[in-house]
Amino acid sequence: MLASVHPASARIAGIGIYLPDNLRTTKQTERDLRAANPRLKLATGLIGRLTGVESVHVRPDGWQTSDLAVAASRQALEQSPGPIDLVIFASASQDLVEPATSHIVAAKLGFDCPVMDVKNACNSVLNAMQVAEALISAGQYRRVLIASGEEPSHAVRWDVADHEQFIRSFPGYTMSDGGAAVILEATDDRATGILDSKFFAVSSNWDVGTLSIGGSMNPRDESLSYFDMDGAALQKAFLDLGPQPVLDLLERNGLTWDDFDLIAIHQVALPYLPPIFERLGVAPGKSVITIADHGNLASVTLPLQLQLARERGLVRDGSLVLLIGLAGGISLGLMVVRL
Repeated sequence: MLASVHPASARIAGIGIYLPDNLRTTKQTERDLRAANPRLKLATGLIGRLTGVESVHVRPDGWQTSDLAVAASRQALEQSPGPIDLVIFASASQDLVEPATSHIVAAKLGFDCPVMDVKNACNSVLNAMQVAEALISAGQYRRVLIASGEEPSHAVRWDVADHEQFIRSFPGYTMSDGGAAVILEATDDRATGILDSKFFAVSSNWDVGTLSIGGSMNPRDESLSYFDMDGAALQKAFLDLGPQPVLDLLERNGLTWDDFDLIAIHQVALPYLPPIFERLGVAPGKSVITIADHGNLASVTLPLQLQLARERGLVRDGSLVLLIGLAGGISLGLMVVRL
């Protein structure tokens, strides 16, 4: 659908979050691991101490990633009713290799508009916002639905061969199922919406964390259908990026940390956050901590923090927000948004 005018910006018109009621505590995760692997010497409370994760959400039986995305999308559409010109499914997960999961989401919502998938691990939603904002600014669409369904629970390895395989599988035990949706719409108000963004990648680290099944490298090997990650190497890769990309973004926009009401940052483990905040020079109180109660929700994380911040009164219309996305591969995404 071709817009009649070329708007100056794209604003967030609606956010929807779906978190399954079914919770698996970290204590239960450890019990299940011990039961499945009696030879595994797993210290009591180890996962909780290393990650700060107390529980994760687990999808309802029979639900697909598209179902999680649709549940969140319906909430966003209730908040911001109106026609949708484009559906972008943005997630590290997917229903099938083909067709694009966005087709399945659109069909379940009863839409007949154009669709596409955007995939970049935990930065999928942030990159989809980048794409949607560009298309809206170009005048091609006025309202875009970005829908995410994250379902990492199917790729968690419960039977481990040895301690080394357990360590490589470790991040999967803190990952959580959920859905998120963001509606971006055209606005002529240059002071509102996505004000600036910047994206970076250090792709030489692509093999630090993988889920290898289903592509041309490993089309059918079931042993590769589980998360395999070097958590320490992933943390080092993110820290090696340093604070400069964030500080440069603030400088070019004439902003300081005091200008922001919320710093929403992707959260992998609770102990990782203090050193990141310290290196950036930002007060931890400007963030919403989601990792402890909800686990690592991949690309659902940033929309969840936005919604929780609004519910808690930390942000309102007119608030300035900085979104910081971190993703395997590895990549860094930064976005300045005026709500």
